[in-house]
Amino acid sequence: MAVSSSGSITAIPNLKFKRSNRRLAAPIAEGTDTADASTLGHFRVLPIEIFHILLQYLSVKDISIMSMVSKDISRQLTSYISSSAGNRRLLCQDFHCAGFVEGRCESPVLEHYRALGLLFKRCTLLLPTRERLKYIHKIVSEISCFKLCGCPSPTLCLGLLCYGAFLKILTAGWDELECHRVYIFLCDLTNLPRKVQSLVSSKPGSSYKLELRVRLFCRHVLLDHWTHRTDSAFWLTRLLKPWPIVNQARLLYILYGPVSTLDGYISWLKMTEGLADENSLKGLADAIKLLYDAESKEWTADDVISLVDELSVVPHDWLLENNARLLILSGNSICFTFMASKAVNGRTADLARIVVFLALVCEKDLYCMDWAVKMMQRISKVFSTSQERKTFLQNIENSFARTIMDLLQSVISGGRNEEDSGFLNLFHLVNAQANFHKEILYLTLNSTSS
Repeated sequence: MAVSSSGSITAIPNLKFKRSNRRLAAPIAEGTDTADASTLGHFRVLPIEIFHILLQYLSVKDISIMSMVSKDISRQLTSYISSSAGNRRLLCQDFHCAGFVEGRCESPVLEHYRALGLLFKRCTLLLPTRERLKYIHKIVSEISCFKLCGCPSPTLCLGLLCYGAFLKILTAGWDELECHRVYIFLCDLTNLPRKVQSLVSSKPGSSYKLELRVRLFCRHVLLDHWTHRTDSAFWLTRLLKPWPIVNQARLLYILYGPVSTLDGYISWLKMTEGLADENSLKGLADAIKLLYDAESKEWTADDVISLVDELSVVPHDWLLENNARLLILSGNSICFTFMASKAVNGRTADLARIVVFLALVCEKDLYCMDWAVKMMQRISKVFSTSQERKTFLQNIENSFARTIMDLLQSVISGGRNEEDSGFLNLFHLVNAQANFHKEILYLTLNSTSS
C-alpha cells in the first residue's frame, strides 16, 4: 500500500512487479513468540526462489546438516530436492568416466552419491519406510543408469555403484525388517525374481547379456558395498534363499563365478574344461565363507556343504583340481566339513581323489604340504574302525598311482612341447606325491620320538 501527500490511500497494481510473493512461511503476527511461530528463523522472510539460490552455494553435506535444524527446514529442503533446480544440481549423471576400471571405482561422483544418501536419510527421517522408499524412487527413477537394464554400457558405467553407495548410506542402521522391505521394493521395481528365474531355468550362457546385467546389479547395488560381513550375508541370503539348492548354485555362479577377460561375460566352461587360478575362485570362496560364518539361523552347515557340492557340477562336473582349490580357499572348517560328509556317507574313493588334488594344489600354489597331511589325519578320525581307515589310506595311494598314470598316458599320446601343460601337471603331481609322503614320514618320526 502507498500513502499520497494528501493522506489518501492508493493501491499499487500487482502487475508491475514480477518478484514472487511466495514465502517460506506465513508472516508472524505481532505479539507472537518467534521461536514458537516458526523454526525457519530469518529464512522465513525469503521467497522460495531466493532460498533455492542460496542452497546452490552449499555442498550436499552442508545441506544434509542443515536438514537437521528443524522439521520446517527439512520440509523446505525436501521441496528443493523435488524441484527441477534441485534435480539438476543433486542428481548428477556423470557415470561414464574415462579410464574407469572395475574394482578401482573411487571417483567424485561416487562420493557425491554417498553424501546424497545421507541427505535423503535425514530429510525423510520422520517418514514410514514405505513412504521414504516411494519418495526416493520418485526422485531417482529418471536416472537410467540406476536401472537393471538401463545403461547401454554397464561394464563401463559407475551408475549401479553410485546407486549401491547411495542405498548403503540411506539404509545404514535400519533393522532387518526395514531392509527386507527395501529388497522387496527393489525386486518389484526391477522385476529381479522373474529375471533370475529365466536365467536359472535356461541353458547357461544362452542369455549372456542378462546374466551380466543381473550380476552387476546384484553385486554393485546389493552386495559389494558393505563393511560388515553380517550385512553382506543378509543381502546374499535374500537373493539365494527363495530358490531350490540347484538354482542357488547356478545363481551363486552367476554372481561370483569367473568371467571372461575379453568381454566380461560369465565364463561357464572355465571350471569344466580348464584350470582356474586363485583369482577366478576367490569370489565364490568368499561367498561360501560368508554364508557358512553367517550368524543367522537361515544357513546351517549342511545347507552350505550341499551348496558347495551342487556348485561343483555347474554347469557340468568340475575338474578335481578346481574343486580342491575352491575347498582350500574356502578355509579349514568348510574343507573339513565337506570331506567329512563324504566319509560319513561312505564315499571313500571320491574322498581319496580329493586328497590327491589337495596335495597337488598345495604343491602348485606353494601352500604348506603338512596342511594336506593334517587334513587327511583329521578325516581319517571320522571313520569308526581301523579297517575303514586302512581302506581310506589305500584308496589315497591308489588314487595317486592312477592319476599319475593317466597324466603320463596323456603326455605320451599327445606328444610334448615347451607349452605342454600336461607334462607340467605330471611334474607337479610327482613332486606333490613325494612331498606328501615326506610330511607323513616327518609326522611318524615325530610321534615315535615323543
